[in-house]
Amino acid sequence: MSFINTLTDGKEGLFKPDTLTPMQKLTLRFVVVGLIYYGFVVIEGMLMRLFEVNPSIALGIESKQFFAIMTAHPLVGIFGSTYSIVFGAFLFLVPFLMKKPLWSMKLGNATFWLLAIGTFVFWFAGFVSHYSPLYTLYWPLPADFSQFSVWGGAFFILGIALVMLGTAFFVINIFKTITYTPEGWEKQPGGALLKSALGLSGLTNIFSKKKKEHLVSLPVAAIARGTVDTAFNAAIILFTGVLILVYMVAELFGVSLKDSSVDALLYKNWFWWGLDLIADGLVLIFVAGTWYLLATLITGKKLFMENWARAALFVEMVVSWTVWSHHLMSDQAQPGILKILSGEMVTAFELITQGLAFFITLVTLWSARPLKFSHPLKFLLGGLLGFALAVPAGIMQADLGLNRILHNTQWIVGPHVHVAVLVGLTMTLYSAIYFLLPILTNGAKLYSEKLANFHFWAHLLGGIGMGAFMGMAGLRGMLRRTIYFNGEFNLYMILAALSGSLLLLAFLSFFYNIVMSVGLKGVIGIFVPSKLKTKDPLPAQN
Repeated sequence: MSFINTLTDGKEGLFKPDTLTPMQKLTLRFVVVGLIYYGFVVIEGMLMRLFEVNPSIALGIESKQFFAIMTAHPLVGIFGSTYSIVFGAFLFLVPFLMKKPLWSMKLGNATFWLLAIGTFVFWFAGFVSHYSPLYTLYWPLPADFSQFSVWGGAFFILGIALVMLGTAFFVINIFKTITYTPEGWEKQPGGALLKSALGLSGLTNIFSKKKKEHLVSLPVAAIARGTVDTAFNAAIILFTGVLILVYMVAELFGVSLKDSSVDALLYKNWFWWGLDLIADGLVLIFVAGTWYLLATLITGKKLFMENWARAALFVEMVVSWTVWSHHLMSDQAQPGILKILSGEMVTAFELITQGLAFFITLVTLWSARPLKFSHPLKFLLGGLLGFALAVPAGIMQADLGLNRILHNTQWIVGPHVHVAVLVGLTMTLYSAIYFLLPILTNGAKLYSEKLANFHFWAHLLGGIGMGAFMGMAGLRGMLRRTIYFNGEFNLYMILAALSGSLLLLAFLSFFYNIVMSVGLKGVIGIFVPSKLKTKDPLPAQN
């Protein structure tokens, strides 16, 4: 039985959670909790949109609450929603694609609970205490006790630390699953498997007449290379959190460390190197790998230019380690050499690596025409469109001249960040969810095709519309992280809020559709321990 047939075989019917394996249930738990946190993000995003139109209509939210929401909003979206969905999917796909059990279900469950609980802890700490140094956490702002609650800050950072610990468990589980030999199996070449996942085999095959065999599939290679950035990010953000926590705990015990020295510029470079590994590293690598996987699954064809795709993933991994300085191009103390090399030149190279992934995916789809315009295909195309819009917008910002105009305006968070995340990343994830739903539920039928179609168009138009109107306001001088009480940019904020309402309606229709597809009892059953003892995610392919 082929890989494609293995995935798509199965009869549609009623969802029965007691028939699921532990791996299927674990993946569904990740997805459900990730979608719930995405609901948090959309609702709080709408509250901020209303506040920016008119603070008096934003359900009694005050300025402190507004900035507290703004601090937690992207972090809940990244860690609570995206990390949860992505980690759940990859913990399922790596063992499935390699035809072996996950190395540790205990670590998988620990990752799930640490992400879920950690996200709630830092969100709740910000919501109650109004801890709001904004997600940049520039020094000494996060440890400035004259502005923020020490207790609120301590619990906020504790929540982030729990998420990073769960991330570390995910990293260990992924690499151990790639390299280990299951009990009773013939010894596997762990070192060679790791080299294939991380190495230069694709680049070597481009220029060599003697082609080397790839020991791991391309999607597993993409997951492995993105996980390298995930590991670096977890280490840096965890270290940074511990640094901030030391100041806060000392303050709680009556010891002030405010006169101790932390170099602000060094801290910003260190912090942005770690944080940018998410935005310009693992996101682009994970997304490219997901595009490749979905393209092959939807078409049933081999990926076009596979060796080039593997080479581009390796190059993107290296590039992602050296692009952080584009966040500091308007910082007067930042060395000029870093602004030019890292901020401009290396960043511009991402247009090539991501453009190559875009081209390879589209050619693979084109080669299989005519294709049924299925929900996974529609959302995959929507994700491609999102990055086609957002990546060039980011490259524009990485120009020293344009950065003077665009930096710290709504342009940054509109056409670049929100379009990349909401249209590019999220629609790619939706494509994967629609494709994997019948697999993870043993053939559950989608409740409503009409709701799925509404979900697609409302999300696509809402995401692009909100990003565009925020960008228009930014081009006219509207700053981000700033409250305007004079209504100067109301027209654009009203249009952005209307677009945001489409995103909210799209999410509600999708969530209702999924719940109705599996049933309320089915959703509850996902969180009940499985009666099946097998660890296999699905029957192994022959």
